[in-house]
Amino acid sequence: MSMVVFASVVRVGDGLPLSASTDYEQDKELQETKRHLKGLSRKLNQFPDRCTLKSGSYNINFTSSLGVGYLMVCTASYPNVLAFCFLDELQKEFIVTYDTKRISSAVRPYSFIEFDTFIQKTKQRYNSPRSLSTKINLADMQTEIKLRPPYQLSPEDLQAINGFSVHAPSKYKGIAPTQVLEPVTLPGVVSCVLSILCGGLNLLRGVHAIESILQDDDEDFNYVIAFFLGTAACLYQCYLFAYFSVWRDVKSFLAFALICLSNMYLYELRNMWQILFHVAVGAFMTLQIRLRQPLGKAPDYNV
Repeated sequence: MSMVVFASVVRVGDGLPLSASTDYEQDKELQETKRHLKGLSRKLNQFPDRCTLKSGSYNINFTSSLGVGYLMVCTASYPNVLAFCFLDELQKEFIVTYDTKRISSAVRPYSFIEFDTFIQKTKQRYNSPRSLSTKINLADMQTEIKLRPPYQLSPEDLQAINGFSVHAPSKYKGIAPTQVLEPVTLPGVVSCVLSILCGGLNLLRGVHAIESILQDDDEDFNYVIAFFLGTAACLYQCYLFAYFSVWRDVKSFLAFALICLSNMYLYELRNMWQILFHVAVGAFMTLQIRLRQPLGKAPDYNV
C-alpha cells in the first residue's frame, strides 16, 4: 500500500529534531530506514536541498530551506510528486507558525512537538491521494520537480551517512550534484564566441605591450596587466556560462566589472567604439549566464 509513514522537522545546522509525527510501527525494515533518516538529519547541510534515498521497501525524501529540514519516510511505491508536495506543505506551515529567531534559539529536542498535530492531519490527507484537497498543488510541484529534480542518494552516500566514509560528503560542498545547466541556446553560443574573441584580442594586445616594454623602458607595464586581466575575465565568463558553481551570478557580475575597469584604464590605447564593443560583449555574456539556469537530469516523475 502506498502511504506516508513518518515525517519529522529538524534544524539543519546541528540536526536538532524540532517536531515529528507519532509512529507505532515496529517493522524492522522501517526501523532501519528511520535510522538512516536520523543519520541524514545530522548531515543535511552536506547535501543538496532536495534529495531522495531508496531504502528497501521505503523511500526517504527531504527538503531544506531557511535552516530547517523536512524529512519523511514513505513506501517505495508512493509517488515522488505527492511526497514533495507533502514536504512543501509542512515547510510552508512551519515557516508561518514559527519565526527564525525562535527556531535558532531552541535547545531541547522536539521543542515544537505541537506541530505534530499538523503533520498527522497532513499525513492523513496525503494517504488518501484521490481526495481533491490533496491535488491542489500537484501540477506546480510536478513542473518544479521536472525542472529541478531531487538528487538520488547513492549507496556511497548511505555509507557516508552511517559513518563508514568520512570523505564522501565533501563532494557536495560548493556545488550541488543536481545542478546541470539548461541546454545552450544560439544567443548563448554567440555570446561565448564573442567573449572568446575579446579575450583573444586582449591577449594579443597584451603580448604586443610586453614587446613594446622590452624595446622601450618608458612604456607602462600596467597596460599589460590590464590587457591580461581583461583576457582572464572574458575566459572566466565563458567558464561560468558552461559550468555551474556557487554564487555563479555574482561571479559573472564581478567578471563583467573587471572587464569594465580594465577597458576604462585602457582608454588611451583604444577608441570609444572598441571600448563599447568589449563592454557590450561582457554585458551580453553576463546576461546569458543569468538566463542559463540549472536543470537537473532525473527520471520522469508522474503521479
